Amino acid sequence: MRFQLLGLLALADGPDTVVLQPSKPANLLAALLLHANSPVSAEYLQRAIWGEEQPATARAALQTCVLRLRRLFSKHGVTTSIDAVPGGYRITAAPPTLDLLGFRDRLRRAAGLDRDPEAELCALREALSLWQGSLLANVRSVVLHRDEVPRLAEERLRAVERVCDLLLALGRCGEALVDLWTATRLHPGHERFHEQLIEALYRSGRQSQALAEYRRVKGFLLEELGVDPSPSLRRLELAVLRGEDLGPAAPAAPRVIRGETVALPAARPITAPHAAPSTVSAVTPSTVLDAASATAPDAASATDQGASPVTSQAASGVVAPGPTPVLPQGGHPVPAQGAPPVPAQGGSPAPAQAATPVAAPAPAAGTPFAPVATPRIEPVPAVPHFTGRAAEAAALTARLTAPPPPGPEDHRPLTVLVSGAPGIGKSALAQHAARLARDAFPAGQLLVRMTRADGEPRPADEVTADVAAVLGAAGEGRALLILDDVVDADQVRPLLTLRGEAGAGPGPAVVVTSRMGLGGLIATHGGWVQRLTTFTETESYALLLTALGAERVEAEPRAAHRLAAVCGHFPAALRILTARLLTRPGLRLADAADWLGDDPLSRLTLTDSPDHSVSGLFDRALGRLDPRLSEAFTHLAQGPPTLLDDRGPDDDGPVPEAVREQLADAGLLEDGPPGPYRIHDLLRAHVRRTARIRDRRTEKV
Repeated sequence: MRFQLLGLLALADGPDTVVLQPSKPANLLAALLLHANSPVSAEYLQRAIWGEEQPATARAALQTCVLRLRRLFSKHGVTTSIDAVPGGYRITAAPPTLDLLGFRDRLRRAAGLDRDPEAELCALREALSLWQGSLLANVRSVVLHRDEVPRLAEERLRAVERVCDLLLALGRCGEALVDLWTATRLHPGHERFHEQLIEALYRSGRQSQALAEYRRVKGFLLEELGVDPSPSLRRLELAVLRGEDLGPAAPAAPRVIRGETVALPAARPITAPHAAPSTVSAVTPSTVLDAASATAPDAASATDQGASPVTSQAASGVVAPGPTPVLPQGGHPVPAQGAPPVPAQGGSPAPAQAATPVAAPAPAAGTPFAPVATPRIEPVPAVPHFTGRAAEAAALTARLTAPPPPGPEDHRPLTVLVSGAPGIGKSALAQHAARLARDAFPAGQLLVRMTRADGEPRPADEVTADVAAVLGAAGEGRALLILDDVVDADQVRPLLTLRGEAGAGPGPAVVVTSRMGLGGLIATHGGWVQRLTTFTETESYALLLTALGAERVEAEPRAAHRLAAVCGHFPAALRILTARLLTRPGLRLADAADWLGDDPLSRLTLTDSPDHSVSGLFDRALGRLDPRLSEAFTHLAQGPPTLLDDRGPDDDGPVPEAVREQLADAGLLEDGPPGPYRIHDLLRAHVRRTARIRDRRTEKV
C-alpha cells in the first residue's frame, strides 16, 4: 500500500486506488504527508484543516480526525502509523510508500547522472511519471493550496525544464516540442519554457514558427503583465531573425530538489539548425569491451525482470580479457556529437553538410562490438550466482556453438527462442548461455532491449537501424544477438536477415526471449524452442544455498524447503526473497517462512526498490494483455481449477479453448497436470486479491 499526493490524494495498492473524498481527515492526511518523517505541530495541522479561523474545539476535533484516519488505515491494511509526538503528530513514509518522496528520490538520482544525459533523462522521465494530474484536487484546504502546492508545482516545473534542456542538448528537438507545446500553454508566464520552445522550433528548421511564437509570448507579457520579454528571449529573437548558428545548446537550468539548488554543467553541443536531418542524431560508435559488469543481485539467474536488468559499472563481475573499455561515468557509450552517421549496411556515410565532425577513437584491431550510444543495446552482462537450469543451459550452449544452419544467404533461420511466464528466468538463461558460448562469437555479443523503460515495445524499424549500425562496426566472424523481452513476431522478423559488414559473412546468431510462444515466427523462420517452467524443488533449494550460504540454509533445511514452497518455486519470487533475507542475516529461516506465509504477495517485494515485486511483475504482464483476454484470465483465476479442464471440442465452457490457448501462449497458463493447463498459485492469488479491492475506487473517510 502506498500514498499518492501528486494528483488526487489516494491510497494505492497495485493497480487499485482508493481516492479520498474531500473531508477534514483528508486535509489532515495531506498535511502530514507533505511533511512526512517530521513532527508537525498541532497548531499547523489545525490551520490546514480549518483555515485561519478555527473552532473552539479544534484541538479535540483534531484528535477525532486522527482516530478516523487510523480506522481507515486499519480497514485498508495500511501498516503506516500516525504517531503522537510532543506538540503534534508525525507520519513515517519512504520513497516506495509515498509518491512525493519517490519523486524527490528520483530527482536526486538524476542529479548524479549529469555525465550520462540519456540516463539522466530517463530518470527524470520516471520521476515526472509519478505526477497524476492536478495537485491535491480533492483536498479542500486553503492553507495547503496557498502555502504548499505552489512550492511542489515549482519542483515539477524545474524537472520539466531540465528534461527539455537535455532533449535540446541531445539534438532531439522533435521530442522537446511535444513537451514544450503543452508547458507553454499551461504556464504562459513561464518565460523559460517559451525560450526553449522557440529554440527547438529554430533548431528544427522552422524559423517562421519560431518568430511567430516569440511574437505571441511578447504580446502576452505586454498585455497581461505590462513587461517586455527577458533579455535572453530578445537575444534569441535576434539570432533567429539573423539566421545565426546557435552553436551548443544553452546551459541547462539548475535542478531544485526540495529547495536546494544544484549547479549543472553546460549542456552538450548539438549541430547547427541548417545541418541535414540525418546529422542531428548521428553517432559514431565508441570502442567497448565485449563484457559488461555484473548485474545487480536481484537480476540473477532466477529472475526474468520483465524489464531489463540494471548493470553497474562499479560492480565486480566476470570480464572477458581485452583492452580497457573507454566509457564515461555512467557506463553508457556517448556519441561524438556532429560525427557522420554509421551506415546501416556498410555503405558510405552521408555528408555532414553544416555539421562539424568530431573525431572519435577508431576501434582497436580485434576489438569486439562498438555499440551505438543507446541505453537499449549493450554487451551481454554476466549473471552472478546463476543457479539451476543446468540441462537447459547446456542445451542452449550446444545450440549456439553448433555450425550455422544451412540456407540461402538472404534467409538466416532463428537460432533459439526462450519463452515462458514473466519472472521465470528467460533473460538470465539467455545471458548465461551466451557467456558460456562467447568463444564461438568473435565479433561479439549484444543484449538488445526490445521494450522501453516504461514497458512499451520498441518499433521494429528503430531496433533494426540501431542493430544494423552496430553490426557495421563489428569485427570479423559471427556475432550473437539476444533480443530481450520481445512482444510480438513483427519486432523480430527484420532482424533475422541482418548481415555482417557490407553483407559479407554469415548473419548473426539470434536468441529471442519472450513471454509469447511466437509460434508464427518459428513456423516461418524455423528454429529451436526452449520453454521454461518453474524450478524443481532441488533447483529451488540449490538457489537458496547459493544465495544465502550453505551454513545458514543447512542449519534449517526443512524451513528452507518451506520457503521455496511458499514462493511456489517461482524464480523471481525466490530471488526477491533471498535479497530480503540477505539484509536480515539474524532472521531464522523458520521465522521467515511463517512471516512470508501470512501474506506472500505483499512481502515478496523489495522495500527500497518497489519495481522489484511479484505483484508488480504480474501487473505489468497483465497490463500487456488485450482487455478481453485479461477479463477471461481473471474469470479463470477466480473460478475453480476445473475451468481449465479439457472438455473436448463440443464444450468450451465459459472460457473457450481458443482463449485459453492465447493465455497459454502469453505465458500466463502453465502446462498441467491437472488438466492441460494450470495457473501458478502466486498468480492466481494475485488476481483474486486484485479483484477483491477493484471496486473500492472511492472511499469516504
